[in-house]
Amino acid sequence: MNSITATNFDFENQKTVYKGKVRDVYTIGEDLLVMVATDRLSAFDVILPKGIPFKGQILNQIASECLEQTRNIVPNWLLATPDPNVSVGICCEPLKVEMVIRGYLAGHAAREYKAGKRTLCGVSLPEGLKENDPLPSPIITPSTKADNGTHDEDISREDILKKGIVSPEDYALMERYTYALFKRGSELALQKGLILVDTKYEFGKTKDGEVVLIDEVHTPDSSRYFYAEGYQERQNNGEPQRQLSKEFVRQWLIENGFQGREGEQIPEMTEAHVASISQRYIELYEHLLGKKFIKADTENIQERIYNNVSEYLHSLL
Repeated sequence: MNSITATNFDFENQKTVYKGKVRDVYTIGEDLLVMVATDRLSAFDVILPKGIPFKGQILNQIASECLEQTRNIVPNWLLATPDPNVSVGICCEPLKVEMVIRGYLAGHAAREYKAGKRTLCGVSLPEGLKENDPLPSPIITPSTKADNGTHDEDISREDILKKGIVSPEDYALMERYTYALFKRGSELALQKGLILVDTKYEFGKTKDGEVVLIDEVHTPDSSRYFYAEGYQERQNNGEPQRQLSKEFVRQWLIENGFQGREGEQIPEMTEAHVASISQRYIELYEHLLGKKFIKADTENIQERIYNNVSEYLHSLL
């Protein structure tokens, strides 16, 4: 199985290229972004050495469908998906805060809670919670980039406003949008037998100054899901939850002595392990969207993407 882990396209009227942890973003002219979802896999802010076949296609198609499902409650950047791995949308100025929202004590929040912390990003957490318990109500725990621009750092609402990272008006709107998106995402997940545990949303501003949802939404890279069936029974028995998210990758890394800290070695990723991760992503796609995943042609992924994007851009002329 082929995968795409790097791109180096030169589209017509291309201005700049930005390469993130997973996506490569091409600016076309003054107004368009071409976002290519690669098969790179990141965890603990580190890109792992092997690509995961079909992961980029899965993330892109889940994100585009979920953006359409939420467009009526929050405006977003997406215009078209000319290729299984590609989204094209409006060029926006990103607001430098990731809006992380949590309905359950899981992942990073659970690790912080287990370490004795009872305040996360300025939000107080009650005593007596167990890992994967529901929180009294969803909480927003924002993050922003560290000064070196690599690691995500927890930050409170108060510090965001104090440091002027975003304006009070923009933050209030982002908060409102975040709660509305999480409510819609939770409803859609439950219809498919899943619990949306936590997720993150990113926002940007158009040239007209409108705050819109950008990047991905409700994908397994940005969200954590539990299976609803058997959730309470597993919780009562102190058993791990069955989940569909990238957390299984993090847990595998932790069990093999890697959390992205200095001096730690990334464990070997065998072909069998890579294939199993790919299958988990396909499972989430089919469960979340309620339809069979159709694998795109991977014989020459780079050529396919270039041709499809070029044809779409030419159609706009």
